[in-house]
Amino acid sequence: MNRICHIEIDDTGLPAPTAEIEQERRVAIFDLLENNSFGLPARSDRATASGPYRLALSIRERRLVIEVGTEDAQPVTAFHLSLGPFRQVVKDYYQICGSYFDAVKRLPPSQIEAIDMARRGIHNEGARILMDRLDGKAEVDIDTARRLFTLICVLHFGG
Repeated sequence: MNRICHIEIDDTGLPAPTAEIEQERRVAIFDLLENNSFGLPARSDRATASGPYRLALSIRERRLVIEVGTEDAQPVTAFHLSLGPFRQVVKDYYQICGSYFDAVKRLPPSQIEAIDMARRGIHNEGARILMDRLDGKAEVDIDTARRLFTLICVLHFGG
């Protein structure tokens, strides 16, 4: 039951994403809901709600907010994370994604593959930062962190 069953992205007030970014968002949400691992660690000071969980991601006051609720939409907790640790890796990720999207249109497969490997490396770095920031708050595996990082990038696009 340690999984995400629903995810909502609050992009109110952010610029409209490009077609490529919107596609990344759709794929990340689909993949995330198909296969993920998300749990809340046991706490000695209070009971921990069991999953599956609903997540709502937003940026408020220049902070990433992850609201966690039960499957029936009862609030459980919220994490407010500074965007500072994500800024450079998000910037790098957007730059490499731009190169990748351009390469797909005009470069041979060998060059596309090299750019894609770099993109995956940056993506993994973002996932590790997210896992570090969630340490003690939520337990996620690397694949779940990668997909959540993609969604953070989509939010950060206008934030």
